[in-house]
Amino acid sequence: MPKSVVAVLKTSPATVLADYHRLMNLAGYQNVVAKDEETALKINISWHFFFPASSTTPWQLEGVIRAMKTDGYDPNRIHGCHNRTVVIDAHLGERENKQLQVIEKHGLQNVHLYEAEEWIDIRDAVGDLTKKFICLNEVYPNGFSIPKRFLGENIIHLPTVKTHVFTTTTGAMKNAFGGLLNEHRHWTHPVIHETLVDLLMIQKKIHRGVFAVMDGTFAGDGPGPRCMTPHVKNVILASADQVAIDAVAAKMMGFDPLRDLKYVRLAHELGLGCGDPRDIEIVGDQQAAQENWHFDGPFKKMTFAANMQHKIYWGKLKNAVEWSLKTWLAPWAYIASVLYHDLYWYPRNADRQVPDVLNSD
Repeated sequence: MPKSVVAVLKTSPATVLADYHRLMNLAGYQNVVAKDEETALKINISWHFFFPASSTTPWQLEGVIRAMKTDGYDPNRIHGCHNRTVVIDAHLGERENKQLQVIEKHGLQNVHLYEAEEWIDIRDAVGDLTKKFICLNEVYPNGFSIPKRFLGENIIHLPTVKTHVFTTTTGAMKNAFGGLLNEHRHWTHPVIHETLVDLLMIQKKIHRGVFAVMDGTFAGDGPGPRCMTPHVKNVILASADQVAIDAVAAKMMGFDPLRDLKYVRLAHELGLGCGDPRDIEIVGDQQAAQENWHFDGPFKKMTFAANMQHKIYWGKLKNAVEWSLKTWLAPWAYIASVLYHDLYWYPRNADRQVPDVLNSD
């Protein structure tokens, strides 16, 4: 069985668009992303405000689109793809993060999956695969739905390199979370690692091709995916193996993928991808891939909001509060997030957290 391949490159503002083209071809994307099928560019918005490393960067999106057009992909078969979350405004986010401007510049369709899109029952979409799920049958005993338009489409995930308060790191595998599960996906937070593995099974079943292009020009450390400390790292990664690209990014951040990331370990053990960096073929910049940034991770300096989330989903408040997230009381979580993140943390910390980024090239 051939080794999983992850492409890694150092980049710069002057070369980043061309570098994305080279990166994608080093990782063999044309062998995975069929030209005769629709391709969804799954954009990541972890905060509707701009914060370095939090969301898909405009040069990441621009680089991927330019690469595909240069390589003969029909732009009429490429579309931007967004999901809705409980606490993020995707329409505000795509404007503030300059993603919409890129999509419009290239004349691509821009799809918000929760608006006028048909969703199909998971059992009709994947059949007996549901019997292999680790946790989703228990979380959703009556089943759940996924976007019908995903069936047969290619998907290219556009995550960033960052840490996460639920999963330690987040990347390609976590990027499917929003697209495949609708507004009740917060029900899966107590079993988030198992959920990501189940979602990878679904992706492999429904998509024509699955690929990931990850931006690490800025990398985020701390209680992500929002309240982080950004660092200028100027690396970009790509792979057809969602497990492998997450493992390599995690290793660069200073983590042991199989020891520290349960979702990577589970996926690796089930043969859904390679989570062992020793068995992953690195192409491109070998030296960059060996970097160790010694990130502290999400748990060393937790925010108030992150601490409360851990107590609700795994700690002392689980029995008292978690039930409310499955009732009409659920909007309290949205209100609490807006009050803390948007009205308190961002105005108080954003300028102080990003001086190196603001002064970088």
